Amino acid sequence: MSLYCGIACRRKSLWCYRLLSTYVTKTRYLLELKEDDDACKTAQQTGAFYLFHSLAPLLQKSEHQYLAPQHSLSELEKLLAKFGQDTQRIEDSVLLGCSEKHEAWFALDLVLNSSSPINASLQKPQMETELKASFIELRKALFQLNEKDASLLSTAQALLRWHDAHQFCSRSGQPTKKNMAGSKRVCPSNKIIYYPQIQVNLRELEAAAWFSHDEVATALRRNNPYTQQQNGTFPFWLPPKLAIAHQLIKEWVEKPTCSALPA
Repeated sequence: MSLYCGIACRRKSLWCYRLLSTYVTKTRYLLELKEDDDACKTAQQTGAFYLFHSLAPLLQKSEHQYLAPQHSLSELEKLLAKFGQDTQRIEDSVLLGCSEKHEAWFALDLVLNSSSPINASLQKPQMETELKASFIELRKALFQLNEKDASLLSTAQALLRWHDAHQFCSRSGQPTKKNMAGSKRVCPSNKIIYYPQIQVNLRELEAAAWFSHDEVATALRRNNPYTQQQNGTFPFWLPPKLAIAHQLIKEWVEKPTCSALPA
């Protein structure tokens, strides 16, 4: 019995060591990409890109869920060329993370910051036809994505929105420049560095959390949000029924699927 326990403990220790080692290796690799523009550009050669259009991710419908397709650098270059956009726009992409095999993941919005004279609204249907997928608002599809895609796309949208809102220095008014990974923006005139805010600002919010579709639906049905649960905690509660936020949440719960996707 003691021998069996010893073997089990060693196996568990080995598994924990490998898990920690993988995490440390990935963290070091991502740090390198964030600090070294050349290394990040090299990673794009073998990386995968998630595409957005005005902050709406490109998604494909698969039975009862959405899938987030990935595109290689060569596929992305062909797409940009076909729709009259300079392939240099790839430098507007942001780094999201990487796989255990160090395949880097990036996100690129095909419309934000674009200097192309082609009307964005005219491009969207053609792009969706070409890509055989649809650009869907993330809030409408979030709970129909798997955990990995939901996390990556949420991070991507937040980063892309941050870069779109911080193109100019708040002190000098001059245009800021992002690094290749999109982990910071720098004002060339005064060297001020701006960093995205990827965590909750506790000075603005007390707390933030994710809730499933079922949890939100249960909260809507609850008559008394202040009723203590069996484990001693109190369930989260929604805004009052007269609030616009309540109506938006109610609409999302009652209409979880999107009819905009092509058959």
